[in-house]
Amino acid sequence: MAEAWDSGASGWTAAERQAYANDLGDPRTLVAVTARSNRQKADKDIAEWLPRDDEACDYLTRWTVAKTRWGLSIDTTEQTAMHRISASCTNEDLTIELAR
Repeated sequence: MAEAWDSGASGWTAAERQAYANDLGDPRTLVAVTARSNRQKADKDIAEWLPRDDEACDYLTRWTVAKTRWGLSIDTTEQTAMHRISASCTNEDLTIELAR
């Protein structure tokens, strides 16, 4: 939520922030994780935290979907990390239904 806030959610209504936090409209946007993993990630963005190497491409897809779906900004540091990560991923088209 902190990353979303920094990326544009600060201008949303409380209802929009609640919808984002509970987004079940796309199976790629809300993923159950362990408490340990959640603590490790905290409010870090994709440039500051990644899961295991074998999950990085899936995480990049989920990050891209969430940012695009909700119209959130991507800063230069995130963009650089996304390009670096994508170099080792297969190229796939993403279909994303906008949430707002």
